[in-house]
Amino acid sequence: MAARYSSGGTMGLRHRADWLTILLYLILVAIGWLAIYAADGTYTITDTSFSIEGRALSQLVWIGISLSAAIAILLIDTFFLKQSAPVLYFMMIGLLILTIFIAPDIKGSRSWIVVTESVRLQPAEFSKLTTALMLAWWMSKYNFSLERTRDLAVACAIIIAPMLVIIMQSETGSALVYASFIIILYREGLSSAVPLFGVFCALLFILELRFSEVMWGVTSAGRLIVMLMIYTAVVLSAQAYCDLSRAWLPGLVIAPGLMLAAAIISIWAPVDFSIFAVLSLLFLLAWVVLQVYNHRGRHIGLLIAFVVVSIVMYAGVDYFFDNILQPHQQTRILVSLGLKDDPAGAGYNVHQSLIAIGSGGLTGKGFLQGTQTKLSYVPEQTTDFIFCTIGEEEGFIGCLVVLLLFLALICRLIYIAERQPDTFARVYGYSVASILFFHLLVNVGMVIGLVPVIGIPLPYISYGGSSLLSFTLLLFVLLRLDASRMPVSTLR
Repeated sequence: MAARYSSGGTMGLRHRADWLTILLYLILVAIGWLAIYAADGTYTITDTSFSIEGRALSQLVWIGISLSAAIAILLIDTFFLKQSAPVLYFMMIGLLILTIFIAPDIKGSRSWIVVTESVRLQPAEFSKLTTALMLAWWMSKYNFSLERTRDLAVACAIIIAPMLVIIMQSETGSALVYASFIIILYREGLSSAVPLFGVFCALLFILELRFSEVMWGVTSAGRLIVMLMIYTAVVLSAQAYCDLSRAWLPGLVIAPGLMLAAAIISIWAPVDFSIFAVLSLLFLLAWVVLQVYNHRGRHIGLLIAFVVVSIVMYAGVDYFFDNILQPHQQTRILVSLGLKDDPAGAGYNVHQSLIAIGSGGLTGKGFLQGTQTKLSYVPEQTTDFIFCTIGEEEGFIGCLVVLLLFLALICRLIYIAERQPDTFARVYGYSVASILFFHLLVNVGMVIGLVPVIGIPLPYISYGGSSLLSFTLLLFVLLRLDASRMPVSTLR
């Protein structure tokens, strides 16, 4: 007989809740509030009174609301959480679409619903919760398999649908967060070729932008580099995924041979080496196709599709960059790639952020002593760039402590996800860990200039009611699912 699991009631919840995770959450929230308090600069201290104003006060209110919501989540029956996932998901999709039409234009984005002058909600933040629940619901269905095309297609559609609507709101940064769900699909059995292909596409995009206008003599540097990259990827894929055990042999002969021929010809006449790189790729593909007639290898069709998609993406980079991205997004990417110097514009935030973090040194200037912070040199210093406030006032040690706390939290979430007895809770747990990891990676990378400025908050640290509440709900839904994993018999 299948084991029964507790899905409702509060008996024993105090003992079953993961208090280590809750402690990490509370520490991060406290650190966040102190950083907002230091960065906002609207507090007042006198000999007889101490008062908190501005964003520090507002965040304190949202902390209270979030803690109340956390307690409420812990009291909800997990059966309701699972069965309501589709309803919540489609309601959120509808709200996201409605937001496009009713939201005012705020800094070029229509993603905020204005409740009052001081209260604004961003549905895109809460959409991550409903998407995680829906994905967990779909992947926990009986007989689900990522090897079945229909199941995989629906899982991808669940991820892509809110992503596309959020892009329509001109919130590209928030939309990119949904790429983190690939980690869940990989954990549940998706081929490692898929995330590797995603990384490969990102590299193609970056390299084409970086070298598109660079000429080495008469050779197009961008085309040469990209074609050789695709060539190398085909050789490795044919060897690893297509079971063509001798793919390395033509790989070491075709391209080097043609490049050597081009070098010899260049002694007498200018040569575009990128043309020979294209010919190398075509000859290699001809060899791969020939293996089909010799009844060798597998997944040859997928390999050919990979090459076609890669070439189409390479050809479409300029169109996407010029016609899809907004001007400010283009500038941010160009600045990050070192193709444009704009210290007074798109590069100003990062420049000032690096000054603030660098001035903190090892131990920092001390709480409330940050000059860059107090003089408001860093725009958005309480939201997207809150990490530089910590770096200036608490120094390298303070930044390291915050990063270690996040690392501990993410590792704990993975541990919690792995110990779940059912697919729904496990998939949801990995969703939470993946979302937090993506936010941490991009936000910190953005603050120190390693990632383009795309405007996503640092979980539990950045100012913002929607952000804090949504991340709180994400976490405590998992804690509620985890608390109900124990058999009922063990609670008596």
